[in-house]
Amino acid sequence: MARAWMVVLALVCALVVVAGCGDDGDTAGEGAATAATGTFPVTIPHAFGETTIDAEPTRVVTWGWGSADAAIALGVVPVAIPSQSYGGDADGVLPWIRERLEADGTEIPPVLPESEEPPYEEIAAAEPDVILAPYSGITKEQYELLSAIAPTVAYPGEAWATPWKETIRIVGTALGRDAQAEALLEEIDGELAAQAAEHPVLEGKSVAMVWDTAGTFYVYKPADPRVEATLSLGLVSAPSVDALANGEETFYYTLSKERLDELESDILVSFSDTQQLSTAFLSSAPAKLLPQVAAGTVAEVVGKDFIASVSPPTALSLTWGLDEYVDILAEAAERADAS
Repeated sequence: MARAWMVVLALVCALVVVAGCGDDGDTAGEGAATAATGTFPVTIPHAFGETTIDAEPTRVVTWGWGSADAAIALGVVPVAIPSQSYGGDADGVLPWIRERLEADGTEIPPVLPESEEPPYEEIAAAEPDVILAPYSGITKEQYELLSAIAPTVAYPGEAWATPWKETIRIVGTALGRDAQAEALLEEIDGELAAQAAEHPVLEGKSVAMVWDTAGTFYVYKPADPRVEATLSLGLVSAPSVDALANGEETFYYTLSKERLDELESDILVSFSDTQQLSTAFLSSAPAKLLPQVAAGTVAEVVGKDFIASVSPPTALSLTWGLDEYVDILAEAAERADAS
């Protein structure tokens, strides 16, 4: 670890010298941002202590999930974003990020290589003045290495467990855009409320959300972000979801396929990477135990990008596929009324 520190620090020093000799041309993170309304310095507490940001950041690097989306939604295009193989395109760019930036006439920023450990050299080369990773899995050692490059904001509690709304708020605070972050959250809540009003058939229907993958059947708890967002449309979590929970994880649990008949709900949301996988599961002998399969009240959510948009949702992704998602849910709810 000491050697890694030396490598990062040496790289940072070298880049500072190079930056001092370079020109002042526009970059992906400069010129596109709207003015911050907050005041600096700001101090943000997190799992590894606290981080103080002395001045409004203009060169933002994001790591993990959702931070890039929040920054872009708040008017700041990062100078580097993480690659996302699940749901992303051939360049590792998520569709809602690409569509938003193209609509704004903004170039896609450099994409950091996907890896378990942050790519320190590439991050340092982006010359950030802040690194945002409030929804990520960085360790304390990785946080310290990143902090040697620039002030780094980690997650407030556990790794990969920051609520999606809190991610937006943390990014808003770091960028001096607390008011804009709250306005954005109100806008998203308004869109969800409008969808609920347009689809009254969803009101009060019970739902269970599952994924059969790699031979394991997962049931998502109400604490899971995808369930939380879905319930905001007027649905309620099926009592069977809590009754069958075994305490494995905060956000989900596995269920033996011999007990699938016990998972009762008006609607079953089933996730699958492809239509072929979805069809194979729903036509399998274990799936036929599910009462929703027999009743025809399964809402199939198919496709990596579609799944990624709600797993967990982000400032840009939640509304990206919302129309299609609600239509799928409403069709299943209508079938439930007819059964």
